[in-house]
Amino acid sequence: MTRLGVFAAGLAVVFGGAYAVGVTQEEDLPRRYADYTATGDQEEPAHGGHAHEETGETAASVPGGLQISQDGYRLRPETTTLEPGERHDFAFHVVGPDGKPVTAYQVAHEKRLHLIVAPRDLGGFQHLHPELASDGTWTTPLTLPEPGTYRVYADFAPEGGPALTLGADLTAPGDFDPDPFPTTSRTSTVDGYTVTLQGEMNPGQPSPLSLAVTKDGEKVDPEPYLGAQGHLVMLRAGDLAYLHVHPMTGLIFMAQAPREGGAYRLFFDFNHGGAVRTASFTLEG
Repeated sequence: MTRLGVFAAGLAVVFGGAYAVGVTQEEDLPRRYADYTATGDQEEPAHGGHAHEETGETAASVPGGLQISQDGYRLRPETTTLEPGERHDFAFHVVGPDGKPVTAYQVAHEKRLHLIVAPRDLGGFQHLHPELASDGTWTTPLTLPEPGTYRVYADFAPEGGPALTLGADLTAPGDFDPDPFPTTSRTSTVDGYTVTLQGEMNPGQPSPLSLAVTKDGEKVDPEPYLGAQGHLVMLRAGDLAYLHVHPMTGLIFMAQAPREGGAYRLFFDFNHGGAVRTASFTLEG
């Protein structure tokens, strides 16, 4: 069965070079986190992995992406059924508290909205950047490669409004045979690159995670992409909650998992040699 696989044409959650900042051992992470919080020397916090102001939502409250509406804003796809394997111009609106499509958005990582699409079995991931029309219609090419149910997430902050991640389900009709949830993995290989993950998910607590990229045994420093050196998205198995990931420095991220924990898929986008690639991991929290 064809899997959704790696989407490498245009993506976005946040990297640099873990080796470049001297963090190559898992035991170094607590020290780096202590230094980070003590000095306050930090990047703008991220909502769902993108640099927005926080909404005040805590890790113990409802994670992003589980709701189609929040704080008066609603995600409204023009269709929720797409034929599998066919390219569609997927269109949607974000409707504001006044009942009208939102037309003004804050820019985060060089984009006004990031659209994440993943199948329910979390076997793959797409990170898209739709175009906004003057009437508030967002449109992007989208292919759902095989039958099944997919979750779409709109990550954005309207001008004058809160940072939000709203979610909805899409259906690709046909016989669907979901793959088993991937087993725990800390190493991912894509296009000859090896990406390793260090750190643990601690439910209810901020958890520093570090990544390192190598090719042919040599360290690789990812190139800038969308205003950063890399991006990380975390999705929880079962409900597909879209979790908050805070960029720290280099290839280090602060993940905030709900207290109930669970299994998570992590999708790490990095740019090198003129192409964006995605490494994927599975962690238990």
